[in-house]
This record gives sequence, structure tokens and C-alpha cells, in this order.
Amino acid sequence: MKAAIRKEPQYITDKSGRKLSVVIPVKEYRKMMEDLEELHDIRTYDAVKARKEKLIPFSQYLERRRKHA
Repeated sequence: MKAAIRKEPQYITDKSGRKLSVVIPVKEYRKMMEDLEELHDIRTYDAVKARKEKLIPFSQYLERRRKHA
């Protein structure tokens, strides 16, 4: 389900009329945050994949992590 995006955002301005902040509905804010998190995950995945490191089983990773904790 797509969140409806306002065509005319509301702004908070200073006395000179310079835009300082944007007021958006909480639903839109949450959707933007979810999208940003997903984008971060994609970029992290791409960066890790680009390293072309040898893959290890997850259980082996956990064992190494437990030893170094």
C-alpha cells in the first residue's frame, strides 16, 4: 500500500520567510523511515558483495564471534 504524498508540503519558516522545517503526517514519516532503512540495507549488501570475500556458514560466524566476545 502506497502512502499518499502531499502535493503541497507545510513549512515552518523564520521571520524572513526562510524554510526551517517541513511538517508531514506521521504515516508519511514512518514510510520514509522504512524506505531509508531498506535503502541502507541494499547499499550495505551491495558493498559487502563487492568485496568478494569467501563465504562461511552462519554457524561458523557465530562460533568465531562467541570466541572473540
